Amino acid sequence: MTKQEHIDTAAQEAEAVQAPVAEAETVEEEFDPAVDMPMYREGMNWFVLRVASNKENGVRETLARKVQIEGLEVSVGRIMVPTEKTRTLKGGKQRITETKLYPGYIFVEMRLEKDGRIPQDVFFLIKETTGVGDFVGNKGRPTPMTPAEVEKMLFDSRRPEQEPEVKLEFSPGDNVSIKEGPFENYDGTVDEVMPDKGLVRVLVSIFGRQAPIELEYWQIEKSED
Repeated sequence: MTKQEHIDTAAQEAEAVQAPVAEAETVEEEFDPAVDMPMYREGMNWFVLRVASNKENGVRETLARKVQIEGLEVSVGRIMVPTEKTRTLKGGKQRITETKLYPGYIFVEMRLEKDGRIPQDVFFLIKETTGVGDFVGNKGRPTPMTPAEVEKMLFDSRRPEQEPEVKLEFSPGDNVSIKEGPFENYDGTVDEVMPDKGLVRVLVSIFGRQAPIELEYWQIEKSED
């Protein structure tokens, strides 16, 4: 098998394995490239790459495999897909979910030539990868990210804290409908939100009188106005 056939096979395998999901359950890892490595490494710059929406993880894995096959690790460093990590509760169980912060984009750390250009072999390796669009830049030329942009991107990419806050999309006064449980199809008004427990207290009219009911956040949804 030729080198090109090896590359094509690796790309196909990566795309087959990666599911195009916007949100998925994740497990924390001990090593975190967003915080356990310096923001900038000598001679390296960060670039933004447009990719097919919902294919970000597949493109990242394919690129990483091709870089390894071609032995270009010195020229291409981290390849990041920043995600927001939140803790949610369902049925009393906790899970960490990741939601992409920049759909349609990935971030690539690369070493430039002395004249400031991306090495030709790296440029074509990236551009010929399935799902890749083009680099973000001025006047058609890839433009390195600014330090402020890199800092924000890496900050957004950090793994979650030990006890991140539960993200609930409800506020007191919201009109909601109950979609699961003994009071399914009842309408009510949010009285109190309890993020630490993943619960929402809803006031529901029962036999003409308002009664408070504590529900898990996933049992209700906002009513349409």
